[in-house]
Amino acid sequence: MRRQLDISQASFDAFLTWLDPDRERAGDKYEAIRRKLIKVFECRGCSSGEELADETINRVIRKASDLRSSYTGDPALYFYGVARNVYLERFRKTNPPPLPVLPHQDDLKERQFSCLDHCMGGLSPDNRDLVLGYYAEESENQIVRRKQLALRFGMAPTTLRVRVHRIRATLQVCVEDCLQRQEA
Repeated sequence: MRRQLDISQASFDAFLTWLDPDRERAGDKYEAIRRKLIKVFECRGCSSGEELADETINRVIRKASDLRSSYTGDPALYFYGVARNVYLERFRKTNPPPLPVLPHQDDLKERQFSCLDHCMGGLSPDNRDLVLGYYAEESENQIVRRKQLALRFGMAPTTLRVRVHRIRATLQVCVEDCLQRQEA
């Protein structure tokens, strides 16, 4: 369902003036911004990139008279903020219902967890504590927690990330091998 918007010539002129006082350059900026918006939406998997780009531009045009006096900076950045909101609105409207969990998926998850437990048991106590501490919870406190973890193990945060990445890669190989052995 496409919404038709009435945009007055005065609003459109204010919009172009906000982009650039020179009307020719304003038109070029408009086209460049529109192309980039379409590309942004298409890269996010939207099949209606042009429609969403036009919706974004229409919203900005409606606010152009206010923007001229209050917004400072690159106008393209304002468009990208509005485009983000347009995308999130569309995503909420078109988010498909979750797929039902099939019985064999539950079995696979159980086997994966079983293999993960087995592989975690093969890690040294320090590596096991490090990985468990690193992935303990996902929240706004994780940055602070991970800095504390780095201090506890006597390493820089970057070193911590690299070490956890390597341990995780080892675990992934171990879990995949375990799953293959179970299938055989």
